[in-house]
Amino acid sequence: MSETSTAGRLPSSEKFNTPRLSTRIDALPASAGLWRFIALLSLGGFFELYDLFQTGYISSGLMAENIFHLGRQGVFGLSDQAAFASSTFLGLFVGASLLAPYADRFGRRLTFMFALAWYGCFSLLMAFQGQAEWIIFCRFLVGVGLGVELVTIDTYLTECVPSNLRSKAFAFAFFVQFLSVPAVALMSWWLVPKTILGLTGWRYVVIAGALCSLVIWLIRKNLPESPRWLAQQGKHREAHQAVSLMEARCGVPSTEPPADEMETNEIIEEKGTFRDIWRPEYRQRTLMLVVMNIFQAIGFFGFGNWLPALLSGKGTSITHSLLYAFFITLAYPLGSLLCSRYADRLENKWQIVLSSLMTVIFGTLFALQSNPVLLIICGFCITWSNAWLTWSYHAYQTEVFPTFIRARAVGFCYSFSRLSTVFSSILIGMILQVAGTQGVIAFIVVSMLIVMLVIGVFGPKTRGLDLENI
Repeated sequence: MSETSTAGRLPSSEKFNTPRLSTRIDALPASAGLWRFIALLSLGGFFELYDLFQTGYISSGLMAENIFHLGRQGVFGLSDQAAFASSTFLGLFVGASLLAPYADRFGRRLTFMFALAWYGCFSLLMAFQGQAEWIIFCRFLVGVGLGVELVTIDTYLTECVPSNLRSKAFAFAFFVQFLSVPAVALMSWWLVPKTILGLTGWRYVVIAGALCSLVIWLIRKNLPESPRWLAQQGKHREAHQAVSLMEARCGVPSTEPPADEMETNEIIEEKGTFRDIWRPEYRQRTLMLVVMNIFQAIGFFGFGNWLPALLSGKGTSITHSLLYAFFITLAYPLGSLLCSRYADRLENKWQIVLSSLMTVIFGTLFALQSNPVLLIICGFCITWSNAWLTWSYHAYQTEVFPTFIRARAVGFCYSFSRLSTVFSSILIGMILQVAGTQGVIAFIVVSMLIVMLVIGVFGPKTRGLDLENI
């Protein structure tokens, strides 16, 4: 979609200061109401990441209950812990690649509400399983819902906030979401070693996330549909009404145009297909993001999911490694909150490059440490860089595609990070056995160098630009 064709189809009324849809969205102020809206949307993401990061923390509880067995070849011939981690990310791949495109067809709001209910229910079901095979199968189904939810929330957030606040909105959203990481680390440290009322502690960690996610489902029911998606479907009246709700939430007077002037072609009514993400104007972006997602996932989940094991490899006990992990994971929310102060001052592509460089530097230092204090400091800095990388690439990949294929394209590209993690979880386990913590960190460092190269060379600029003109 070109700027020329879009502008050429604008009705004459728009030449006389009739407020365009994108103009109304970009005019929303950075008010308390807007940040409350972002926080409410992010609460669903809080429990998604809570659920996602359980993988590395509850495995010790599953082994203590003799559901998982160290070294036993189980599902697909893998160890129980490797199968558990791989099934999560296989589900995420299926959800992001095959189901997230339905957000382009049925709407952002309906899709993420369905996904939130889906993974909450199957997570609750998993908590009451007693066989490794059923736990792994339920975990796969949980991953499917998570894969849909994460992609759709990113798409929705990008389309509902002003262009000058997109990066800051993502940084703040991930501050809220990343509060879940120390939460699940602390819950695991406290509960996993215990048995309460006949239930082992890991089950309570899972139950807490599942029940809270269902509560958030009820709270989020009143969120409006994405106005850009509504306009894409030709529902211009509903689109402008959705923006009016946002204006009311932000405490500013409505600028809704008269009914006979609402129909606008500023967002061309076009139905996207999979072939559209390979158009010449989008092909390079698609390939760039596929490569980036494959290798950033190795850095992010390679460190995040294997942190307790990496710390244990440094000679710490399970209890101490979980406690150290809690302090290290505080960097996820704190790093995102700090980044929100300057997120809109630098191109997202360069923020991806700089955050990857930070992982390279402190990852190398982590591999050389044995002192507990220095381990925590280096781990904290790696986690901070991972938080910075996460919100910046989540914002970036939703910006570089137009509305009619945004969910489909982002879901396809993002799904490769999940597929990557299915295999990298197995590979990291093998590297950890053969080459130790230093070998795993070297693998992560090389992956981050590839991310820096592909985004730095091929990434387009997006800062402050209208979504349909990037």
